[in-house]
Amino acid sequence: MRRLSRKKALSLVKELDAFPKVSESYVETSASGGTVSLIAFSAMALLAVLEFFVYRDTWMKYEYAVDKDFSSKLRINIDVTVAMKCQHVGADILDLAETMITSSGLQYEPVIFELTPQQRLWQRTLLLIQSRLREEHALQEVLYKTLLKGAPTALPPREDASVEPLTACRIHGHVYVNKVAGNLHITVGKPIHHPQGHAHIAAFVSHETYNFSHRIDHLSFGEEIPGIINPLDGTEKITYNNNQMFQYFITVVPTKLNTYKITADTHQFSVTERERVINHAAGSHGVSGIFVKYDTSSLMVTVSEQHMPLWQFLVRLCGIIGGIFSTTGKSAFTCNHI
Repeated sequence: MRRLSRKKALSLVKELDAFPKVSESYVETSASGGTVSLIAFSAMALLAVLEFFVYRDTWMKYEYAVDKDFSSKLRINIDVTVAMKCQHVGADILDLAETMITSSGLQYEPVIFELTPQQRLWQRTLLLIQSRLREEHALQEVLYKTLLKGAPTALPPREDASVEPLTACRIHGHVYVNKVAGNLHITVGKPIHHPQGHAHIAAFVSHETYNFSHRIDHLSFGEEIPGIINPLDGTEKITYNNNQMFQYFITVVPTKLNTYKITADTHQFSVTERERVINHAAGSHGVSGIFVKYDTSSLMVTVSEQHMPLWQFLVRLCGIIGGIFSTTGKSAFTCNHI
């Protein structure tokens, strides 16, 4: 009885076979069929290799949400060189709430403003990368994927000791500010704070020494990550007027970066620039100096590195191999039949 039931089950399965088999006596090999088979196997191998490279590759996914974190502090990383002596220049930050942020986290270092050939080459290379980033936005994703392989974007040190006088001042370090709009001032005199606001003591600085030619080696917001190139890195402005005002208007966007190599809270920003000569007689009022006005966006961007799942890769691979095999099999049968 068991053998009979097994035979009935096998016969039932055979009847359900929807793929008719061709008897070997009807199969005939030919040169045309062999050529089609060779082309088919070559196409399968090529497409399978290309599909494997697609599977290995990753892409960046951008998600947007409202930034609900208002209580945390915003870190500003600064590295600016001004063509004035350190005793004549000062930096401070005043936010929208008229709160003056002490610049205790900033250091004033006397340096030489002119760059060495090696440093000038570094700056030109950085500016070239900046120009390519403005044209090819997809390059930013490449930087995100290779952050741990990237080198710091800081200006390399001078390769030799120079006897030139230290007539410039490098202001570098980081400060923590409230997540509201603010203004970073770099102007003549050291900043002081008083109940009515804040001021810079510039009474003992000669007007002829004013020179706000500057170079922004690095300016970023949030966690400082080597390999990320910010829009103002490498910017250099030269002026021959003592009453020059430079303004940078920045919109900061909080960004959470999640890749397979790093997870960090950083900030992207866009910037517009403006510069003008202060001439009260001509109606151009203001204070000469460098002013970075920043504001934080209400949106937060999450950038995540995505990868094709293994099951999807296998399905696509089966589709490629099965589709080519089925198509070329029918073509070879048609050629042999003719």
